[in-house]
Amino acid sequence: MESCGAFFRGQSGTLFRAWAPAARMVTVVIGDREVPLYAMGEGVFETEVAWARPGMKYLFSVDGRSLPDPYARFLPEGVHGPAEIVDASYPWINGPQPIHLEKAPVIYELHVGTFTDSGTYAAAELRLDHLVELGVSVIELMPLAAFPGERGWGYDGVALHAPFAPYGRPEQLKHFLDTAHGRGLSVIIDVVLNHFGPDGNYLGAWAPEYFDASVSTPWGPGPAFGHPRMRKLVLDVVSDWLTEYRFDGVRLDATHAIPDRSLLGEITALAHALPQPRVVIAEDERRDPGLITQLGMDAVWADDLHHAFHVMMTGEQDGYYHAYRGTLGELTQTLQLGWRGPSEGVARDRLVTCLQNHDQVGNRALGERISALADRRSLDAATLLWLLLPTTPLIFMGQEWGASTPFLYFTDHTPDLGEKVVEGRRREFAKFTSFAGANIPSPQAESTAAASTLRWGEIASAPHRQTLELFRQAIALRRTDVVFSRPRASTLEVRNHGAVLEVTLRKGRERRMILWNTGNTPVPCPRRALLASERLSDAVLPPRVAAIFRED
Repeated sequence: MESCGAFFRGQSGTLFRAWAPAARMVTVVIGDREVPLYAMGEGVFETEVAWARPGMKYLFSVDGRSLPDPYARFLPEGVHGPAEIVDASYPWINGPQPIHLEKAPVIYELHVGTFTDSGTYAAAELRLDHLVELGVSVIELMPLAAFPGERGWGYDGVALHAPFAPYGRPEQLKHFLDTAHGRGLSVIIDVVLNHFGPDGNYLGAWAPEYFDASVSTPWGPGPAFGHPRMRKLVLDVVSDWLTEYRFDGVRLDATHAIPDRSLLGEITALAHALPQPRVVIAEDERRDPGLITQLGMDAVWADDLHHAFHVMMTGEQDGYYHAYRGTLGELTQTLQLGWRGPSEGVARDRLVTCLQNHDQVGNRALGERISALADRRSLDAATLLWLLLPTTPLIFMGQEWGASTPFLYFTDHTPDLGEKVVEGRRREFAKFTSFAGANIPSPQAESTAAASTLRWGEIASAPHRQTLELFRQAIALRRTDVVFSRPRASTLEVRNHGAVLEVTLRKGRERRMILWNTGNTPVPCPRRALLASERLSDAVLPPRVAAIFRED
């Protein structure tokens, strides 16, 4: 089965292919010229236009109805407008950067639109030096597939092949990746396959067979993953991000909402079969080790550790935090297991953990970061411990300097749909007692996105400068230390003595001990620390401070 869309073929022009099983006639409109596509059987229409070149824009017409191309490679005027023919070739300088979870990588999640003031790939590229100096090894970009409006998180994507135009052109995204690879950074992309956005999704207008009416989602019928055309679209999308754009892996959003488990296995097999294998990471609320042990996926987001830390440091127990008590014993057990579920056969480096991510911050009514909610001393201690665990840490942009900016939920929908989103947001937070009466910013307001944009000037001032230095030192230790740098080869023991949490990692004869005094009274500790969240004096660990020691 061949792919749909527009494919520039050099001197022979551009091939246009569409699948419209109920159509009698399909044409492509390029400027003021209309060219018929020929029926090839089984609902496929195609033609080759010798004079169609990159930069030209086109729309399809199906039985007289003008429709955008849902397989577009670029939509410069938005998801309702014409697609642009693009030349997929690019003068690459650097190859992909393989990701090895067993070598203690650190992931850095960022949203292109709010990472910098201009919110473009080119502007983000100028900040790569910061990420190299920080010591992270993998960048994770929040979804890039085209979605409606000028701003948003990206989880409302509808044209899955087309990078979101306000961030920049396809070749600018490739330049970002090529430059990152040249700096030794790997890049993965967050891909949303479990649903399509509510605005600008034209697949159903081409063929209702793309969707399964028996599968209901908040955005409408779910994708019919069992249908060959939908399955082909999904696999092609993943393949294109990995091969045409040279991403080093994908993070699959909400895999628990993809009922066809075999599809996840196919995606994983596709990624692993490339000449330079790529990684596949799942976000899945089921705590299912089978994603790794049966389907062969490389890693899964593990939010339990975040929840345990969060409740312990803030005392919040609203919403999904209600199942957590915030005790040191609970944290001890979560650290030992990695998550609240069976972990047999799952190496700890296959669990991606965080103290912040776009969900845990942005799905709060006011978008507060943990640095605005927790005692700084306790947060520094938790940060030091978390960064040196044998799980794979994910930093959310700005976390490394304790950014003062929130990360709010923002959209740019049409007025009718936007009002529904605003009302839905208010209803969602009505049950959270901690947000009762809070003035929740409107997701539709441009100021909401603007408020979420990082303020890079903060880095130079206290206490942001000190927080950044702690991150740099901890990541450097994770990268260079004989124990911390090989998480799969180390064993982990976790216990608590009163208010003191003790985490011990062993690799052969080498042992490292992390102590966190969660109480309010100083406690004795070894004299010489490899690193501490606060300067130590004598052999005393102050309240709410963590330190790392070499045990001989």
